[in-house]
Amino acid sequence: MKRVLMLLCAATLLFAQAPKRAPSFCLADTTGQWRDLVDYRGKIVLVEFMQTTCPHCAAFAPKLAAIQQKYGGKVQVLSVAITPPDNPQTMMEFAKGQNLNYPLLIDMGQVAFSYVRSPNLHFPHLYLVDRDGTIRGNWEEGPLAKDIFEGEGLTKEIDKLLAPSGSAAKK
Repeated sequence: MKRVLMLLCAATLLFAQAPKRAPSFCLADTTGQWRDLVDYRGKIVLVEFMQTTCPHCAAFAPKLAAIQQKYGGKVQVLSVAITPPDNPQTMMEFAKGQNLNYPLLIDMGQVAFSYVRSPNLHFPHLYLVDRDGTIRGNWEEGPLAKDIFEGEGLTKEIDKLLAPSGSAAKK
């Protein structure tokens, strides 16, 4: 009986960590331009769910801007704010105040729910989507993800996905 229980627990953990296809979406950004996740196929995409009043989101924005600049056309950052409480005006002010070099998208909550699958969304919440549209990382701000949000963990994860096939396994 103990063995069966252990196998069930192991299978549950393995299934929970299996890569999943990123839910597709098409949202307007603060300039009114439509951004479709499919348009970024072939690039690594960072999908961040955030709020303009969140101090952690404000602290994380410069890191995302630096990543967008560092990797250029290989990585695309898409920040998604949920309205309400955010609205186009607060989002444009946030983007201008943070000097963002990536799109800030407007969501009514459907896209966030399709990713998080829970009504309890903590900000910021970040998804790392590979070139084929598969989620390879999923973190929310907190002690367990400190290296992702404050250290070099996110850069290391991106570098692993950009590494030529086989070279990531050698490191």
